[in-house]
Amino acid sequence: MLTRKQNELLDFLVNHAEENDVPPSFDEMRDALGLASKSGIHRLVSGLEERGYIRRLANRARAIEVLRPAGAPSPIGQAVVAAVEAVSLPLLGRIAAGTPIEALSDPSTHLDVPASMIGAGEHFALEIVGDSMVEAGILDGDTVVIERANTANHGDIVVALIHKQEATLKTLLKEPGRIGLEAANPRYETRYFESNAVEVQGKLAGLIRNY
Repeated sequence: MLTRKQNELLDFLVNHAEENDVPPSFDEMRDALGLASKSGIHRLVSGLEERGYIRRLANRARAIEVLRPAGAPSPIGQAVVAAVEAVSLPLLGRIAAGTPIEALSDPSTHLDVPASMIGAGEHFALEIVGDSMVEAGILDGDTVVIERANTANHGDIVVALIHKQEATLKTLLKEPGRIGLEAANPRYETRYFESNAVEVQGKLAGLIRNY
């Protein structure tokens, strides 16, 4: 059963999807529901996702897919009792979603994740430190699942290695002669580097949140 605010947000998402090609931003959702801060929207979005009404697509900051309208029966009961195949991924350490920090590499630690979360290819997990990706729904303390890759498209959320020393999770911007690393928090400025100063280490494939 959804709360009143969750129903309001779901109705807004359904109506917005019918009238627009691009999902709403967290600011637009906040204004539509009359909330004072975006933290309330993050909680509502997470609640809708946990109950199977929406899905946040990986690799895009503004990508919310409505799976079921309000009032549709929830599949959560079946999901809880169903057997879930798990895959063990190396948990390589912590990565900044804020000021870049050195990425740790400890392949001796592993994390079990649902097999449905990952596709083909090699994957690993990292713990998020910082708040610069909150508007993409990536919070301090979350664990992200990364598909190992050395290339990515403009707009993908990636693990980027800067000057071979510092790693960070940001949205990749490809511009002529330079690379931008864009936060999803207005408190942080987009940082630009020469193209050869930034190496893509992987692309966001999933997210795990502990409560």
